[in-house]
Amino acid sequence: MKAAVFKGAGNGPTLVIENRPDPVPEAGEVLIKVSRAGICGSDLHLTSGHGLQLPLDSIIGHEFCGEVVALGAGVDSIKLGDRVAPMPYVGCGKCPACFAGQPHHCPQARFDIVHGFSEYSRVGVRDCVVLPAGLSDEEGALIEPLAVGLQGVRKATLPIGARVLITGAGPIGLATAFWAQRLGASKVAVMAASSRRRDIAQAVGATHFIAQKEVADPGAAIQEALGGAPDVVFEAVGLPGAIAQAIDYVKPLGTVVSLGFLGEPDSFVPVAALTKELRLLFSMCYDKQDFQYTADVMAAGDHRPRAMITGTINLDALPEKFETLRGASADCKVMVTPWNH
Repeated sequence: MKAAVFKGAGNGPTLVIENRPDPVPEAGEVLIKVSRAGICGSDLHLTSGHGLQLPLDSIIGHEFCGEVVALGAGVDSIKLGDRVAPMPYVGCGKCPACFAGQPHHCPQARFDIVHGFSEYSRVGVRDCVVLPAGLSDEEGALIEPLAVGLQGVRKATLPIGARVLITGAGPIGLATAFWAQRLGASKVAVMAASSRRRDIAQAVGATHFIAQKEVADPGAAIQEALGGAPDVVFEAVGLPGAIAQAIDYVKPLGTVVSLGFLGEPDSFVPVAALTKELRLLFSMCYDKQDFQYTADVMAAGDHRPRAMITGTINLDALPEKFETLRGASADCKVMVTPWNH
């Protein structure tokens, strides 16, 4: 099969398309023919040469869906031809984390065998959801990032009528805006450095958009947009200083949820959070019910998240396109099809 393989940063192409042996599903696994895969910001971070990095020769891509083309031993809950969206982990299936639908917390979790930037991938039968009829491949590949936003909003225990600020207008920030608006927030402001994703943010559910570089006082602009300080701030920037900024913006007794992917040291002044008596939470992932609910919501007719998709490329074009996304880009979510048709 063809696959995009990580060759390291700074010494030629970061990703190289190679031919690799077709995977064979083991017991409790299925093999899927990948239909669509999304490029994630964490893919870029983990191949940048800075902070936490993936092992060399990894096949990457964790936002994807595909068709089941082979079954491992003991699989009877999924059948050939089913279209599925997998969580990018394969758990043991026997521990409390796996029973809770959280294989990423399984002590024996495998992170190296599930990959979307390839023609085929093994996935755990317990760790994927069958796509409802009518859900497109593009929407199937959006389930993973949307589930990240859903889990963050669930962790915040968002009160009905809440004022919400999301810092960062990447796909995770936009997914969070979608769920915050859908799950009870009265006002949802997205703040980003520039206004280039204003239209996308408003399409998915943001009631306000603040271009930070275009206002003299971002804190005042936030309060004007929301009618007061936010009850909840979701940090989806993933840069040094972003958590400290969120603490500054949130109201006393409010909640800050960090969703940003930052693989280097950061700092904030604890007394700033202490005096506000706020809750500071971190949310990286999701559980299986987040995947299922996300699929069901889109299948029921809420297709607003598709506004995040700004392009589709084939696998051969991925290495070059991948590098263009490291800086400021008009793209939001770029989809990859491993098959050149």
